[in-house]
Amino acid sequence: MSRAYDALVTVDAVSSNRVVTFSRFGGPDVLELADESVTDPGPGQLRIALRAAGLNPADSKRREGGPQYTLSFPAGVGRELAGVVEAVGEDVSEFVVGERVFGTVPDGAFQTHLVTEASRVARLPVELSWAIGGGLALVGQTAWDALASQALAGRGQERATIVVSAAAGGVGGVLSQLAVLRGIRVIGSASPANHEWLRSRGIEPVSYGEGLVEEVRTLAPEGVTAAFDLHGRVSVQQFLELGIPPHRINTNAIDPSEFGIRRVGRGLTSIPTLDALAALVVGGDIELPIAESFPFDDVADAFRRLDRGHLRGKIVITRP
Repeated sequence: MSRAYDALVTVDAVSSNRVVTFSRFGGPDVLELADESVTDPGPGQLRIALRAAGLNPADSKRREGGPQYTLSFPAGVGRELAGVVEAVGEDVSEFVVGERVFGTVPDGAFQTHLVTEASRVARLPVELSWAIGGGLALVGQTAWDALASQALAGRGQERATIVVSAAAGGVGGVLSQLAVLRGIRVIGSASPANHEWLRSRGIEPVSYGEGLVEEVRTLAPEGVTAAFDLHGRVSVQQFLELGIPPHRINTNAIDPSEFGIRRVGRGLTSIPTLDALAALVVGGDIELPIAESFPFDDVADAFRRLDRGHLRGKIVITRP
């Protein structure tokens, strides 16, 4: 099937690739910027000129280190991005130079000219900004796959009620909105400053802290069907106190083994899922707020803001 390429972006010749790395575990100060040579894509690959990339709490945890992380230094940073195809390798027929794309990579998204498998990215609609494209793929599919891990009924007598912690954040915000679209009742915890935004998206807000359990019981005296944790141990303990069965609690924030709960996050990259998420954002069914955007070279400052928490949506780094 032929396609119209009326939205192609002009691609300039490049000779240097700017890369974010770190050579020891620690805070944002360990991040370094290095200039490397540009790599040509191999068979089945693309080279993408970065326009935006999203920061995620998992990136900070990996940078800070721990027994679960065995890295070879210098290590790369970042897993989601948006940009322009500037070169295609052999056997790549689904993309052409100049197309707008977004997607995820296993590691090292924070570089100005990234080589990755063509199967890891989808087309970015012209209606979406680079910042939204750069912050959507990883949190969007994580939310999609986590929600799908629980069989939850929408409208009707068996309509499910769920609780989502960090419901104004990246994954929590998308997951909560997807659930609302599917007719599920959503109670979401967030800072008071984000409560009005939650209400605007059809989510019933509650505040973090000791009073959360009673707030949820007041809103849902009949009980809660399932819960999704994007915050940590305290939220999981509160979910258990609410009487939610462990197999009905899914976390993407902690090791689930301590509580006997589940941990289902993003599965293999699904281009149909990325296409569906982009269409939902274009249509206004889902909103992905950009809490703050930083220039590419200010990546350490971007992580400092991410690590302070209490965000609505995503932190991204961008470049012209």
